[in-house]
Amino acid sequence: MRRRDFIAIVAAAGAWPLAAPARQKKAMPVIGFLHSVASGINSGFREGLNDTGYVDGQNVMIEFRTAEGHYDRLPALAAEFVRSNVDVIATGGVVVTGGGD
Repeated sequence: MRRRDFIAIVAAAGAWPLAAPARQKKAMPVIGFLHSVASGINSGFREGLNDTGYVDGQNVMIEFRTAEGHYDRLPALAAEFVRSNVDVIATGGVVVTGGGD
């Protein structure tokens, strides 16, 4: 899957909730964090949130999903976040050098 195709799918999935009917406010905001590979970025993401006053389990919930290097799984994982009505979808990736789109 090309990077542009993936970005288009994630953007379309992210716009879907805007058209959905209003939902009840959740007790705590939920962040869906999607990553292409399993890595130590989860702790860095938590640390960055902590630095801005958001603590996982106290005033925000974070749900992590990883494609484990299987990039074709990313659209389904993003759609799972959309279906579960997370408040924000954040993503991480790896830097690939050479031969990009």
